Amino acid sequence: MACLSLDFSMVFNAFKLQLKQEIPLTSITGIFGHSGSGKSSMLRAIAGLENNITGSIALDDKCLVDSQAKVFVKSEQRHVGLVFQDSRLFPHLNVLENLTFAVKRCQHNQLNFKEIIELTEINALLHKKIHELSGGQKQRVALARAILAEPKLLLLDEPLSALDIPAKTALLKMLLTIQRKLNIPVLYVSHSLEELQQVCDNLLVLAQGKTIGYGNIHQMIHKLSQSHTADFIQHQTSMSLPIKSLNNGQGLAVLSLNDEDNIYLPALNEQPIQAEERMLRCFILANDISVSLTEPLNSSIVNHLPASITTINTTGNKVLISAICGQQKFLISISIFSQQKLALKIDQDVYLQFKASAVRTYLY
Repeated sequence: MACLSLDFSMVFNAFKLQLKQEIPLTSITGIFGHSGSGKSSMLRAIAGLENNITGSIALDDKCLVDSQAKVFVKSEQRHVGLVFQDSRLFPHLNVLENLTFAVKRCQHNQLNFKEIIELTEINALLHKKIHELSGGQKQRVALARAILAEPKLLLLDEPLSALDIPAKTALLKMLLTIQRKLNIPVLYVSHSLEELQQVCDNLLVLAQGKTIGYGNIHQMIHKLSQSHTADFIQHQTSMSLPIKSLNNGQGLAVLSLNDEDNIYLPALNEQPIQAEERMLRCFILANDISVSLTEPLNSSIVNHLPASITTINTTGNKVLISAICGQQKFLISISIFSQQKLALKIDQDVYLQFKASAVRTYLY
């Protein structure tokens, strides 16, 4: 398995980025952290845009940087693609000319130009000037240009931050399709945990220039939600669940939580389900889940699940509870008044309830 090996430090004024991390290069890996944590600097170092590096960077056993051996591979020789937040297309060239520039720089062209155009859905844009494109269109062109250089690793630096929800959703779906078809490993930087949850398998978390966590996307989101760093994210339950029905005939989609329990959400768009899409990524904000001591049978709220409380943490007037239903962890945020009223305690059996609309997903 290909791997990105990081063991370096770099200093900017009073800020120091110091990373020691092995990242398996499979599918899409998310990079998350608050502003100033070092996310973009990390990508620039990998891409070869920073040379004040002490230590080493290796990609798939090829040394890109080794300060001790005085090795520094130029950016154009690293086979690393980078897409910035602002696309950085050449304004004096039209779309087709921007793309052919990337093709000419690739020494051994193996990708089909037409296929990449179709995958990124930019065929109708080829003869347009850059200033004629919308933000979403520019990012699709920038993505196509980066792919046509045939990188061994694709770096995305907050590529969707300036886009509205429909444009973000379209590009997230496109990114997944491209990654699956071309099998290009991706490092995806974003300040949106919800974006990363929808497309990433693993998550690397940075804070103050250092790694504070790396692992499975759902486990890392739960870990973040329960940690001292949770002040800059929304507490949430993160899941990937099998789809039982896109529409049960009553306006609801049905996901299988375990052998006995289902989760309901608003009906999903009717579309052919590929093998890799039989699992739906979704999340529920902690303050959208309530707790009941008895099963709420006479309620308009469709989701009610038996669970056992595992932790109770109090901060001010708020209480964050974690509870287990089957093998799935849920995070619930309630007031200290409610916690005391119900006399909730660890190992207590309760029912969790939440509306269908509380189950959120972007890709359907």
